[in-house]
Amino acid sequence: MEPLLLITNPEAGSADEERLEGALRVLRSAADVEVAHTENPGELDSVLHRRGGRRIVVAGGDGSLHAVVAALHRRHELQDAVVGLVPLGTGNDFARGAGIPLDPAEAARVVVQGDLCPVDLIVDCLGEVVVNNVHVGVGAQASESAQPLKRTLGRLGYVVGAAKAAIRPPFVRLRIEVDGHVVADFAHPILMVAIGNGSRVGGGARVTPEAEPTDGKMDVMVSFSTSLWAKVGYAVRFRMGTHHERDDVLYLRAESVTLSGQAFFCSADGELYGPERHRTWHIEPAAFSMPLPPDAG
Repeated sequence: MEPLLLITNPEAGSADEERLEGALRVLRSAADVEVAHTENPGELDSVLHRRGGRRIVVAGGDGSLHAVVAALHRRHELQDAVVGLVPLGTGNDFARGAGIPLDPAEAARVVVQGDLCPVDLIVDCLGEVVVNNVHVGVGAQASESAQPLKRTLGRLGYVVGAAKAAIRPPFVRLRIEVDGHVVADFAHPILMVAIGNGSRVGGGARVTPEAEPTDGKMDVMVSFSTSLWAKVGYAVRFRMGTHHERDDVLYLRAESVTLSGQAFFCSADGELYGPERHRTWHIEPAAFSMPLPPDAG
């Protein structure tokens, strides 16, 4: 197997040396592996500058994967890149949705033995990328509440953040266009919008349950569940992963989505930004390649 460049951020998520070593033993049994520790964008760019066409392995969580893919995209090197993933983060949502084992050693076996599959990418109107999922409304507020809790509580921080957001959810009024068609206007407040390349957020919640990162589309979920009993029903169905089947929820597959109107915050791959008043996202099919389990692609 061709040489590998493993990139890890020692400050990210719950990564630890013992779990990383287990993955490295598997990788080194099949290929020459260089390990590069990067703690900031400058170090990451320096490492990518000397990768020499090697396959990349990201050892980390969703934030680490996002950072590497975004840097390759910015450098115009993503199309020809092969990026493997050994999940060592807190939520590992992209890995969950793509069927990548959460055990680092098992994930490393997928890196060396898995099928090489084309993986899609969401890109917004400013050129920023979304590898997994971007959401607006109650989901973004949950992410905001969870941020200071993740380091001390780990995955439980997402649960606490979601509970805090559920008490006073931020309804927003937005105009939503999907592939050029208006599917929502300002007449009805919105609880949540999610745009998914992957299916999961917040440590495993299936926010866009049918999304697959290899199908050339992004899934769009819009919830109008704003009354008290609608919120309760939505929350119950959300835990079951069937909320997208409710009558007050739109679920579509698309190539482009535009949100505009009242100021809103976005949570994209776990990073919060805003307030925004207009944002467009489009899908770039087969943006890069990734080794995945045989039944995932």
